Amino acid sequence: MTISIPAASEQPPAAPKRWYAQLYFQVLLAIVAGVLLGHFAPQTGEAMKPIGDAFIKAVKMVIAPVIFLTIVTGIAGMRDLASVGRVAGKAFAYFLFFSTLALIIGMIVANVVRPGAGLNIDPASLDTSKISEYAEKAHETTLTGFLTGIIPDTFLSAMTQGNILQVLFISILFGIALALIGDRGTKVLDLLNDVSIAFFKLVGIVMRAAPIGAFGAMAFTIGKYGVGTLANLATLVGTFYATSLLFVLVVLGLVAKLTGFSIIKLILYLKAELLLVLGTSSSESALPSLIEKMERAGCPKSIVGLVVPTGYSFNLDGTNIYMTLAALFIAQACNVDLTLGQQLLLLSVAMLSSKGAAGVTGAGFITLAATLSIVPSVPVAGMALILGVDRFMSECRSLTNFIGNAVATVVVSKWEGKLDVEQLNAALSGKTTVASPGPTSPAAVTLGVAN
Repeated sequence: MTISIPAASEQPPAAPKRWYAQLYFQVLLAIVAGVLLGHFAPQTGEAMKPIGDAFIKAVKMVIAPVIFLTIVTGIAGMRDLASVGRVAGKAFAYFLFFSTLALIIGMIVANVVRPGAGLNIDPASLDTSKISEYAEKAHETTLTGFLTGIIPDTFLSAMTQGNILQVLFISILFGIALALIGDRGTKVLDLLNDVSIAFFKLVGIVMRAAPIGAFGAMAFTIGKYGVGTLANLATLVGTFYATSLLFVLVVLGLVAKLTGFSIIKLILYLKAELLLVLGTSSSESALPSLIEKMERAGCPKSIVGLVVPTGYSFNLDGTNIYMTLAALFIAQACNVDLTLGQQLLLLSVAMLSSKGAAGVTGAGFITLAATLSIVPSVPVAGMALILGVDRFMSECRSLTNFIGNAVATVVVSKWEGKLDVEQLNAALSGKTTVASPGPTSPAAVTLGVAN
């Protein structure tokens, strides 16, 4: 007896998942449960920290190989190395402009709202013992150290140390080398494409634990810091959230409109990833899913592979807003009057020190410490004022950074004339579209995992 197996194109489409089976609903439910546990049973909530940490470690486990495979297969598949340089140039031009704009917006809002005015804090009276660790790390962050730190000790160490910039460095070099050897590299490219399909499937498996990770991280945050800590510095936190929302809806919204898509639809398309970022306070936790979803939304793999990983270090809109806003808040709270020249110096230093900050919890605070240590007008001791609420602002920083990188990917794809507009509109409208699966389309095997 002969059994006929229909081809993939002839198979009936998979039935849509029920609302309670959607990842975004499960993550949202987990966040609510974590908040309730942390609030009503703080000690138990704090004990959930290993659960959140374990999930983030599991995600970090696959980040390096996913970035490596995506960039190498993207560049090697392009073969035209001039286009690689062109994409990188456009991406960095975008990053520089909007990162600077975010710093300026943070500075303007801080001067208009003046969230720290009237607190009359004496820096000498503050307990700075808790910020010593951040200050020490900030002093270790120099421009020379940052540049040399991009180069790994060995090829393999870049994959094991979790440094995104090092992975990016070796991936670009290996992709270029593979493209230069021409047809002789075809077998290697085909192998890497097959391996990338397996890794994206692995990402899907790891992401199934996202609700558990979000629950643990949120329970710990609320249990340790308490919702009540927000009341002490509500003006600063509220101003930062409002400014970030303004930046996303107005600035990025205008960019999205000019590019031909809706920022609201993009946010809804990435709702599961955004909720995961909210729960874990780390945009890095959703990086593999962002790569997969931007490919699914019609952005070429080669552009996604370059823009998304580099954006995680160079396109930190939320972190930049936080930098100038928090720095000026500390100055205002400590009754330090900064001239326009001093504020512009602060902005310039922040522009440099923010580059290379990873999308992980605490990076924004370390970068702020680095900035204040270079600009002596604002007391570093004043950072003790915002230490208690930094974790809550970390969530907003990560969300803004994440959305900013998604927008950047679509914009650069459009600038290159390689954006599949029809596929983008279908994805943002919630329609299931599957590109022809092939060796360069690992996203085709993970549809539905991160819906």
